[in-house]
Amino acid sequence: MSAEAKAKELGVSLKSLESGYLNLCIRSGNQLITSGHTSDLKGVLGKDVSVEQGYDAAKDCAKKILRSVYNAHGTLDGLRVIKVLGCVYSAPDFTDQHLVINGCSDLLHEIFGKDGDGYHARSALGFAALPTGAAVEVEAVFEVQGN
Repeated sequence: MSAEAKAKELGVSLKSLESGYLNLCIRSGNQLITSGHTSDLKGVLGKDVSVEQGYDAAKDCAKKILRSVYNAHGTLDGLRVIKVLGCVYSAPDFTDQHLVINGCSDLLHEIFGKDGDGYHARSALGFAALPTGAAVEVEAVFEVQGN
């Protein structure tokens, strides 16, 4: 099954997006680079947001990223996930950022293959605050293959 077909099967919306203040995804050479995409969930991990809720928020960010990539590139097929940067709004003693960002990585693995094009480099970092109080923000870099 193609990546795009798998994403649709998993309920990832690929509807058109309106242009905003910033470009959500740009192409540079054979790379697609996304802006940070914030979760709808607000709150602080380790305080009022659980790891499980954070995991779902990171998955939400991944779905938004895929929609932006699709809108910029026209397909999810023929892509390789290169790098994911996950930012987690964290309480000072919270140390499970990696478990939160697994929500994004797991969805990308499911769509692009954990042992193939979805096997990516990643950073998961804690922050004192994120824009609009979002619990999670994620950005990603994809390689366009065969070009």
